[in-house]
Amino acid sequence: MRGEGILVIILQVDKLNHLDVSADTPDPRQLDALVERVRGWGKELGFDSVAVTGVDLTDAEPGLAQWLAAGYHGEMDYMARHGLKRARPAELLPGTLRVISARMNYWPDAAPPEAVLADARRGYVSRYALGRDYHKVLRSRLQQLATRVAQVLPHGYRVFVDSAPVLEVELAKRAGLGWRGKHTLLLDRDAGSTFFLGEIFTDLPLPEDAPVSEHCGRCTSCMAACPTAAIVAPYRVDARRCISYLTIELKGAIPEPLRPLVGNRIYGCDDCQLVCPWNRFARLCDEPDFAPRNRLDDSLLVELFAWTGAEFRERTAGSPIHRIGYERWLRNVAVALGNAPTDAAVVEALVARRDDDSALVREHVAWALARHGVT
Repeated sequence: MRGEGILVIILQVDKLNHLDVSADTPDPRQLDALVERVRGWGKELGFDSVAVTGVDLTDAEPGLAQWLAAGYHGEMDYMARHGLKRARPAELLPGTLRVISARMNYWPDAAPPEAVLADARRGYVSRYALGRDYHKVLRSRLQQLATRVAQVLPHGYRVFVDSAPVLEVELAKRAGLGWRGKHTLLLDRDAGSTFFLGEIFTDLPLPEDAPVSEHCGRCTSCMAACPTAAIVAPYRVDARRCISYLTIELKGAIPEPLRPLVGNRIYGCDDCQLVCPWNRFARLCDEPDFAPRNRLDDSLLVELFAWTGAEFRERTAGSPIHRIGYERWLRNVAVALGNAPTDAAVVEALVARRDDDSALVREHVAWALARHGVT
C-alpha cells in the first residue's frame, strides 16, 4: 500500500537527519531548520503547503461567541457545547505551544459541476465528497508527519482533521496558508479554496509564519450566489440555511421553504466556491483517493433513489457520504426529485417509496409528489 510505504520510509530515520537538539532548550536556529524539513516532508506526503502559527486566538473569541449566541450553529449542539474552547488550543491539548497547519488540494477530475447543476435530473454531490473520506486521508498523512518530527525531536502532539473543537480556518489564516473569504472559507491566490485543512498541535516552540494579506476587496460574488442566502453578512454564515448543513448535518426534516432552493444538490453545495474569482486558479488534484467513485459526480436522481440500503452502504463505504446514513440520503434525493422536471420516471420513482418504512422519507416523498401534482 502507498501509505505503508511512506510510513516505512519515515521510520527509517537516518542519523544525518537527526538534529542534535535538547528537548529542554531547543536552539532557535535548529528549530528553523526543523520547520524547513517539516515543509519538505509535508510535500512528500501530498500536502500542498505547511505552515506554523501560535495558539493565542483571543481576538477570535468575540466573533465565535456572537455566532453561537445568534443560534447560527443550528442543531450542531457540539459547537455550543465546546463553546470558546475552539479558540483555546492549549485547553484542548495542555502544553500546546504551536499549531502546524497543512493544506491538501482535493478538486477532482470530474463531470463539470456547472453542467450537473444545470441538469435538474441529475444529483449534485459537493466535489470534496466524491472520493475517499478526507478525514482518513489527512489524518494518516498528518500522523506520519508528526511521527517524522518526533524521530528528529521528541514532542507532545495530537493530530486533528475536522474532528475536535478547532478553529482550523482561523489557524490556517494566521499561519499564512491563505486569508478568510466572505464565505468564511480559506482562500489562496494560487489555489482558490478547493483544499482540505488539518492540524498538528505540538509543544515544540517552532518559529511562527506570518499571515498573508486579504484579496477579496469589494467582491461579494459568493454572497450573491448562495442559493439560500445563508451568507447573511461578509464572513458570517447562518448554518441553518446552508445547503451543506441541511443535507449533511441536519438529522430531521428539511424546512419546507428551503426545499425548492436546494435544487438538485443532494450532498453539500459548492456554489459559493464555483463563482469565486480566485477559484480560476484551483488545480486538479492528482491524489487517487479523491477521484470520483461510483459515478457520483454525474448520476441520474432516479438511479440514486433506487439504491437499496445495502447498495448505499457498499457504494459509499469509505466516503464522507456514508456518515449521513441511508435515511438522510433518501430524504435528500427525494427533495431533489421534487425539484426535477415532471416526467413519468421521476413520478414512478417517488411513488415507489411513498410507503417507505421511514416517516422522514415518507414526508419528503409526499412533498415531492405534490410538487408534481400527485396526491
